[in-house]
Amino acid sequence: MNAFNAARRVIFQSHKKSFFPVVNTPTYRKMHIRSIPMWGDNYAYLVVDDKSKDAVIIDPANPPEVLPVLEEAIANKEINLTAIVNTHHHRDHAGGNEALLSKLPSKLPIIGGRDCAHVTKTPAHNETFTIGENIKVKALHTPCHTQDSICYLMEDKETGDKVIFTGDTLFIGGCGRFFEGTGKEMHEALNVVLAGVGDDVRVYPGHEYTKSNVKFGVSVLQSEAVRALEAFADDCKETQGKFTIGDEKQHNVFMRPQDPAIQKATGETDPIAIMTKLREMKNNFK
Repeated sequence: MNAFNAARRVIFQSHKKSFFPVVNTPTYRKMHIRSIPMWGDNYAYLVVDDKSKDAVIIDPANPPEVLPVLEEAIANKEINLTAIVNTHHHRDHAGGNEALLSKLPSKLPIIGGRDCAHVTKTPAHNETFTIGENIKVKALHTPCHTQDSICYLMEDKETGDKVIFTGDTLFIGGCGRFFEGTGKEMHEALNVVLAGVGDDVRVYPGHEYTKSNVKFGVSVLQSEAVRALEAFADDCKETQGKFTIGDEKQHNVFMRPQDPAIQKATGETDPIAIMTKLREMKNNFK
């Protein structure tokens, strides 16, 4: 177990709020991530390559909350903003594109799904690009919540640290509604595409929905992992970047179709039928 994971697990067990700055700004990491809360439960993310200062802003949907952060960083020469990146076209993710383009000093490319506002580049599934000198990005198509949903896997090439920005496809302990897709597509997105990126990849979702997700999760599966997530969410307001894909495989009921308890709760054994039933149950859960 590397130093980061060892520290994360110790702090996870003790549920200390002091964990947050440690996770977001470790001194050894060359890829820096700043979360920008919007409207209470949305997240935009500023990702910066430490060496070149090249940066992208992910899902900056609410310019009044995002622009001050960007303008201060640009004025202080802390970043060279190179692109806006969208995970999908919904207004609470891509709705700030036009306002940002009008306010920022230079025209920026917009990387995102085909239906995102003012998009200039839609990367193909598994297509890669870089941020500055040190951050490798891979676009992963995960259609279901919307048909243009894209998750972005990023790797710090110097340290090997990996993160993934999952928009409304994967949340901590949950997944997005199937607005434009099916259970088959969400099963493929979660349990094939995202499950295959590596268990050590930290998850940065588009919303802070962990408390409501785990409330549903406990109703379906009363495992130690789900109970531990429940305790963490009770103690900590923000959970982005605190859990890995490996953790999600343990405490996210939508990523455990093989679990007998979940099969019993849904009355299904087929993974696609389980995904469909779980989403129906979550939609109706109070």
